[in-house]
Amino acid sequence: MPVPEKKQETRRAPARVDHPFRGIALVLLSTIFLGCSDVTAKYLSTSLPSIEITWIRFLTFTLLFTPVMLPATPLYAMRTRRPGLHVMRGAALLGSSLFFITGLGFLPIAEASATGFVAPLFVTALSIVFLGEKVGMRRWLATALGLIGVLIILRPGTSAFHPAASFPLISAACWAGTLILTRMMSGREAVVTTMAYSSLTGLVILTALVPFVWVTPSWTAIALGIFIGVASTAGQWIVVLAYRYGDASVLAPFSYTQLLWVSILGYFIFGEVPDVFTITGAAFIVASGLYIAHRERVRRAQLLVLEERSPNA
Repeated sequence: MPVPEKKQETRRAPARVDHPFRGIALVLLSTIFLGCSDVTAKYLSTSLPSIEITWIRFLTFTLLFTPVMLPATPLYAMRTRRPGLHVMRGAALLGSSLFFITGLGFLPIAEASATGFVAPLFVTALSIVFLGEKVGMRRWLATALGLIGVLIILRPGTSAFHPAASFPLISAACWAGTLILTRMMSGREAVVTTMAYSSLTGLVILTALVPFVWVTPSWTAIALGIFIGVASTAGQWIVVLAYRYGDASVLAPFSYTQLLWVSILGYFIFGEVPDVFTITGAAFIVASGLYIAHRERVRRAQLLVLEERSPNA
C-alpha cells in the first residue's frame, strides 16, 4: 500500500533546485571550515598517527549526529532505500580524510592542498559515467590544463618529487567519489541521513584500525581533534547542501579557494611559504576550474534558449 510505504520515510529530502550561484556560495563557505580543519590536522600530525587523528575526527562527527541515529527520537533519520550508496560515500570520505592527513605529515600544507585539488578533474570524468552529464571538448582542454598544473607542483622524475605526494592524489580520487555519490543522492536523501551514515561508516572502519597505532593523546590534542571533527563536519554539511543547487562539474572547481585559506594559515602557523612551482601550478588549476565553470554556465544558457523556442515549452 502506498500510504504505509510513505510512512517509512521519516524525513524526506527536498527536491533539487537548479541554482548554481547559491551552490557556489555554499562551496566557498565550506572551504573555510575545511581549510581550518586541514591546518589543525597537520599540526596534530607531529604528535599523533594519521589513523588516530582521523578516528577522533569521525568520533566527533558521529557524536554530533547521534540524535538522528536514535530510533526513539523524533529526529530519527536513518531509514533509507539506498544504504549501499551511503556506505560507499562514507568509505570514500574516510579514504579522502585518511590519505590527505597522512600526506600532511610529509608535505607543506599548500603543496598537499594544491595537489588534492585535482579532485575536480576526476569529477569531470566521473560525472559523465555516473551522473550522465555532458562534457565538451573545451572543458576537457581545461581539465588538461589543470592536470598540467598538478605536474608543475609535483615535478615527477625530479629530486623535488616526494613519494608522499601520492597520498593527496589518492585523497583527491576518494573525494571525487564522495562528491559524485553526494550528487547521485542529492534531492533524494535527507542531508542528515547522508551525513549520519558517512560518519558511522568511517567510525566503524577506523575503530577496527586505531588499536594498532594508538598513542595516548594529551588534553590539548583531544581538544584539537574535536575541533577538527566539528569544523570538518560543518564543511561537509555545507557541501551536501551545495550539491542540491548545481552540477558537480560546476561546483567542484570552486573548492580551489581553500588553497588561499591553507596558504595563509600555513604561513602564520608553520612558517611555510609556497614556492614558485606550487603557486604556478595552483594558478593553472584554478584557471582550469574557473573556465570549466564558465563553459557550464554558457551551456546552460544555451539550453534555456532552446527550451524557450521549443513549441512544446
